[in-house]
Amino acid sequence: MSTVLVTGGSGFIGAHSILQLLAAGHQVRTSVRSLKREGEVRAMLKTGGAEPGERLSFVAADLENDAGWPDAVAGCDYVLHVASPFPSGVPAHEDELIVPAREGALRVLRAARAAGVKRVVLTSSFAAIGYGQPPRDAPFDETNWTDPNAAGVSAYAKSKTLAERAAWDFIAREGGGLELSVVNPVGVFGPALGPDYSTSILLVQRLMDGAVPGVPKLSFGLVDVRDVADLHILAMTHPAAKGERFLAVAGDFMTMLDTARLLKARMGASASRVPARQIPNWLVRLAALRDPAVRLILPELGKVKNATNEKARRILGWAPGSNEESILAAAESLVRLGLLKGGAKRAA
Repeated sequence: MSTVLVTGGSGFIGAHSILQLLAAGHQVRTSVRSLKREGEVRAMLKTGGAEPGERLSFVAADLENDAGWPDAVAGCDYVLHVASPFPSGVPAHEDELIVPAREGALRVLRAARAAGVKRVVLTSSFAAIGYGQPPRDAPFDETNWTDPNAAGVSAYAKSKTLAERAAWDFIAREGGGLELSVVNPVGVFGPALGPDYSTSILLVQRLMDGAVPGVPKLSFGLVDVRDVADLHILAMTHPAAKGERFLAVAGDFMTMLDTARLLKARMGASASRVPARQIPNWLVRLAALRDPAVRLILPELGKVKNATNEKARRILGWAPGSNEESILAAAESLVRLGLLKGGAKRAA
């Protein structure tokens, strides 16, 4: 089987990608900013049911530094470039996100090209597709791009858009024989493997912890992290994925109110703190003055968007699960791992 580098193996998508690569028989190497995180990553994989032993190795490499990347990619057939900064609040300056995302992607691509890697799969985002655009009824697809110069586009959306644009430009101008595929997930849910999980799951945690008095008028796309990992591996190996980007979305976008109702209906006593009422936009704006995480959602209040997974289904045969399954898997893992306020930790 192949040797695959997964950048950012300590992250949510990275760890699940490692699990699926190991299950498929691949040899896996992963980059972490510090080798001190090896124990943490192995613990997450154990929670996911894997004891990789020597089939998994670690290398220290940082997106903001050239050091380590030649060693990281040496001897690899493929690279899943998953690592990218994703804040829980608004950064002091947008370049704190834009520069490491863009320059990190280019560092990985240069190193991969020099090492003779066959294909890089870049984890981009719906943030590079569906923002800074006028309201529309048609679902977004892979032909759409976020306008990073539009009013209200977040630093995170800019970082993902500019990083992906830079990656495609690099391949076109100086990629040589290196191939590129891109995966653009919406909000990533599904089972957490430890305390390092996606910002999307933070939404479920805050609902279940009763951290918000009500739910804002917000809709968002969902996809299970296990389906995102599966799509990365399909994009890595499928001949038709060369030079293509793929939206990772399970189904229609869902409102936050529907999410809260699902949790209350299916999660029993652990969802007793979940709010059941919608709060007006002015109250959300008031809360944003105190809470940076709330500030991130302000430009999306009241907007209704959708995206289609038709391309990934048609070309790669991708078959994701449902929105409901991914939300409940996230909630169940938060309970199981003791990551809710006042929740006793139970064995996984």
